[in-house]
Amino acid sequence: MGVPVVTGYYRYTDIWFEWHKQLGEDGEVLKAALAHDALVSPEHPLHVDGVNGVQLYIGTLKSGETRLLFSSKQVEYVRYWLHAVGLTKNPIGLPYSDCLLRLQDLRGVSPQTFQTGGELKNATKKIEKNNKNIKKSNDPPLTFRRSSFETVRKLWQNKIGVWCSLDFEAWERDHTVITEFGWSRIHWEDGRETREEGHLIVQEYQTYTNGTYVAENRKNFKWGQSEIVSKKEFKSSIQNFLSDLRRNDHTFLVFHDAKEDLDYMKSAMVEADLSGLSYTLPDGPSPKSGVFVVDTADLFGGLQGEGTRNRGLEQVCNQLQIKTEFLHNAGNDAHYTLEACKEMASGDSLDLQREKRWPSKTTPGTVTVNIDSLEEEEDASDEEGVFMSALK
Repeated sequence: MGVPVVTGYYRYTDIWFEWHKQLGEDGEVLKAALAHDALVSPEHPLHVDGVNGVQLYIGTLKSGETRLLFSSKQVEYVRYWLHAVGLTKNPIGLPYSDCLLRLQDLRGVSPQTFQTGGELKNATKKIEKNNKNIKKSNDPPLTFRRSSFETVRKLWQNKIGVWCSLDFEAWERDHTVITEFGWSRIHWEDGRETREEGHLIVQEYQTYTNGTYVAENRKNFKWGQSEIVSKKEFKSSIQNFLSDLRRNDHTFLVFHDAKEDLDYMKSAMVEADLSGLSYTLPDGPSPKSGVFVVDTADLFGGLQGEGTRNRGLEQVCNQLQIKTEFLHNAGNDAHYTLEACKEMASGDSLDLQREKRWPSKTTPGTVTVNIDSLEEEEDASDEEGVFMSALK
């Protein structure tokens, strides 16, 4: 037999509950081979060296619903392995074609490891529950955010392109006076992550300080040396920087609540070339090239289950357990924005990730975690801790 290739994905529930019923006596052998505890065994034919447990897949449909999947390659291999070791008389037949999801049927698909049979069994229940809640929600903005989340995960975990977060700071009394620009960039060289960061301060506006409405932190860049440049150099430096980014096949410009920063990019102080900028992320096995917008406010909204509300960067980082210092420095904000993107994109699929981050905190009948209520509980717990410490 030749090496199987992935031509699509089979729904886990169809393989587990339906396929073996078609096969008579051989079906019982197949059922035993695909049992939860059997699949995670290091002796299982689907075991991958270096993986603790079994690697399956999470696919996101265009509706935003998710499916736990076997790859067609895995299904083919199990069929022939069972026959090769004498457990079935003949290679068992393929599942019926309606079980197969092609790549064009999916918004995205990514690997997911399950270390124990119990973890795998619980995941199937959670996915089924979340899908029911999505069907009931009738919330197109949330569906978009959830789908975008899974697309970003797939692109990031496949190490596609250059990811660069951008941030501007302006004088709090006149937002046409841009005082800072910061950036943080990640790409991969031979599979290894490389990161670069920078921070520009406008020389002519150094006396235009904040502090009434937002913190004044332009001198507190944590990730390198700030550069003080003239207004003319500020504009040309940003334009040249963006021009260099465009030379990549795939460039992902990462913002937190993108609209304001994009307005700064269009302003007279920057006049960035935004032609061809796409708000629709590339998808499929060979993503189209271009420059794409990724908004961490959307990603977090999808993760937390809110369709339209945007949480602030500090609140998002707190919930993702990312420690921040000296926010409202453009370089620092760019760094933490990319950290938030990385934290979400490199993690588990959306619903599993939400449950791991906020166990049992999803509002019943929804896919939403009430962050405000959660933070009130955390604040109350902190106050109680301070009180008890004072009593000791």
